Amino acid sequence: MNTSALIMMLVTEGIVIAFTGYFFYRVLTTKKHGEPDSFTENDDQE
Repeated sequence: MNTSALIMMLVTEGIVIAFTGYFFYRVLTTKKHGEPDSFTENDDQE
């Protein structure tokens, strides 16, 4: 593998890891909604 291919592979993997980490962080730090979690808790509402 030549140098330019190695650099492109490392940059691409870095971008993918950065996006994955960013969205994983977003999932873990989202605020809870005030909605009920299950359908059975929603029986009194039509």
